[in-house]
Amino acid sequence: MLTKLFGAAVQGIDATIVTIEVNSSRGIKFFLVGLPDSAVKESHERIMSALQVNGYKFPTCQIIVNMAPADIRKEGSSYDLPLAIGILAATGTVSSDKLNRYLIIGELGLDGNLQPIKGALPIAICAREQGLEGLILPKQNAREAAVVNNLKVYGVENITEVIEFFNGIRTLEPTIVNTREEFYRSQDNFPFDFADVKGQENVKRALEVAAAGGHNLIMIGAPGSGKSMMAKCLPSILPPLTLAESLETTKIHSVAGKLGKDSSLIAVRPFRSPHHTISQVAMVGGGSSPQPGEISLAHNGVLFLDELPEFNRSVLEVLRQPLEDRRITISRSKYTLEYPASFTLIASMNPCPCGYYNHPTRHCVCSPGQVQRYLNKISGPLLDRIDIQIEIVPVPFEKLSEQTKGESSAAIRERVIRARQIQANRFAHDAGVHCNAQMSSRLLHQYALPDEKGLSLLRNAMERFHLSARAYDRILKVSRTIADLENAEHIQPHHLAEAISYRNLAARIGQDSFSVTTGLLLIHKYLYE
Repeated sequence: MLTKLFGAAVQGIDATIVTIEVNSSRGIKFFLVGLPDSAVKESHERIMSALQVNGYKFPTCQIIVNMAPADIRKEGSSYDLPLAIGILAATGTVSSDKLNRYLIIGELGLDGNLQPIKGALPIAICAREQGLEGLILPKQNAREAAVVNNLKVYGVENITEVIEFFNGIRTLEPTIVNTREEFYRSQDNFPFDFADVKGQENVKRALEVAAAGGHNLIMIGAPGSGKSMMAKCLPSILPPLTLAESLETTKIHSVAGKLGKDSSLIAVRPFRSPHHTISQVAMVGGGSSPQPGEISLAHNGVLFLDELPEFNRSVLEVLRQPLEDRRITISRSKYTLEYPASFTLIASMNPCPCGYYNHPTRHCVCSPGQVQRYLNKISGPLLDRIDIQIEIVPVPFEKLSEQTKGESSAAIRERVIRARQIQANRFAHDAGVHCNAQMSSRLLHQYALPDEKGLSLLRNAMERFHLSARAYDRILKVSRTIADLENAEHIQPHHLAEAISYRNLAARIGQDSFSVTTGLLLIHKYLYE
């Protein structure tokens, strides 16, 4: 007897329907074809044990299982449940009347209980696109899949429930999630707030500009000056996720298996902070069983790289392409995957190995050669892709001991949201462009062209500080964001001056390699005197 039912294979962040064909005939052998990996082949033993423990017998006949399309590699243990149901249906133990209306997925334990799987959300989306009535999967993944509407999602705990459901003995209750209510209820849960940050007004301003335009930023300062704390506060001023962004972000985390038990949509922008010992594959994604890397897990959120020079050089260099293209392509001999990687890069570093180069009170013990070697760990092309470069100075005791709180994240967030709304209206007809940092050269000429006075200011900066063409574009993007924060229609010279000051121009002048203060003095001297 031939039976057909549906499973799913996850490729990248999307899923593909897998048709499982099971045929029983006279004989004693078991054949599994359709490019299964070792985990899928081992399902035979798990299915035998699960059926035996729950009072069912594995059929004593020849069974041939085909997983189509056969050219897609089937990986993982999530095919246990559909294979078990297909085998029982082919031998008449399970009724096959309703099998073609459902997508079945799940890993079996030896006792027949179902274990959680990866990629439940893209599988649910795939099931709905194929016009299937429902999805049967482990109960732990039910809420995650239930955010997809127009699809009945049944969470089950044991294979017995599935067998009895198809035989008409048991009814299953679909999992219902009020997606919008849960989504909007969880949008303002932030553990860190800018109100707790003492002083550092110039850094707060730079972070506000970065949040308003989606710009990359690097903070340079001595140990204990507050770099990590302010980076952790950044998500609290970013605009809230839209439902579409949340769905895409949740898909990535679902495929990576990063969603917790009984979780649904991700409502807060991700904040990823990998350790500096991270490998290249862990950063960009890939591997023998392809998984999204840290840059994809930070999609629509923040990637924070603390102590940037301590990261492996090869790891930092792979960031070049995703910073420009906002996606990462992983190519192997037999497949090519594409993961989204639209993130805001926030980096921090010390100015030298000891951390006290140019410190106002402490003496640096590093030699000039040590300082230069330390700074050379970050390549010029990578630094050129970081829009805003800001210095953090230690907070004096008077500021630390103040009882008054600073401006709250909620107040800053309101200004950021207003600026983002201006950008959303501006780029309403430009697909894939949502903020100023994503503007192409064409859009720059259309929306970020300064007046004659501004062009003169920019020309002097380009000539005096030997800025690259990429730096020119980045300055215009940042100045456009500063103008949006002031609700100005056109870029003014003072917008450009502030954007130029964020380029850390002293890195290209003399020995004071990362002293932004020196850079600002030079800007004033050359541009205004």
